[in-house]
Amino acid sequence: MSNLTSIAARVAAGATVEFRPTGSSMVPLIRSRQLVTVAPVDPAEVVVGDIVLARVAGAVYLHLVSAVDPVKGRVQISNNRGRINGWTGYARVYGICTAVDGRPRPGTRRADAGRTPNRP
Repeated sequence: MSNLTSIAARVAAGATVEFRPTGSSMVPLIRSRQLVTVAPVDPAEVVVGDIVLARVAGAVYLHLVSAVDPVKGRVQISNNRGRINGWTGYARVYGICTAVDGRPRPGTRRADAGRTPNRP
């Protein structure tokens, strides 16, 4: 099980998790190895511009919501460099990024703010 897959399982189970993802596809929003906090979220409440932890086409990503289709119950996931990863159903949106290096992300009031972060 990959690191993001195990983190996704913990968030899906209701935990708020802090971890340090690697990669450059989300720069400058998230730089490689910055501490991020991901909390459970009602997928029907995510909006374009949110950063979510979601499974798309078999892979788990911490990427941007680039479009929302509430009629079909799905969101489109993209990196911050213009690449679209694809559409995924609400059931595969595990959580929302609420903070990067301790700084709150805008618009994340929808996440359960009362949870204590758990580090992997």
